[in-house]
Amino acid sequence: MGDRTQQEQASPEAQKRIRESLDRQGLMAHLGAPLTHIGPGRVHIELPARPEATQQHGYIHAGATGAVADIAGGHAALTLFPEESDVLTVEYKMNLLAPAADDHIEAIGTVLKSGRTLTVCQLEVYGVRADGERKLVANGQQTPIRVNRPAE
Repeated sequence: MGDRTQQEQASPEAQKRIRESLDRQGLMAHLGAPLTHIGPGRVHIELPARPEATQQHGYIHAGATGAVADIAGGHAALTLFPEESDVLTVEYKMNLLAPAADDHIEAIGTVLKSGRTLTVCQLEVYGVRADGERKLVANGQQTPIRVNRPAE
């Protein structure tokens, strides 16, 4: 994606809605995976390499990798949905390209096509070393669906 898309910030209202949605997710709290960017159609989430998120070889687990990628993509879609909307994942597919043996991973969800009901997102996950070097460790595609926000 271009530099403009990577740097552009979502409106304050959209940022608030995304943060509130993520605050309601127990998995995000459990993983300790903070949001690092909310732009129109683009969300970044980092997951530190913690023992709770690793598999038997010490790499960040594919399940944790897929979870943060799924959450980033769904919330990227949510940035473009109307205020009264929410999001659910219909499907996603990930290719694991390399072990995530880094300081942390960064999951980036980017909307490719936003529709009235279904949206298509690209999912990228980078392993990031302490010195800042980045390596693509997973790539995928996701289809979220726009739903009406449940009554509170």
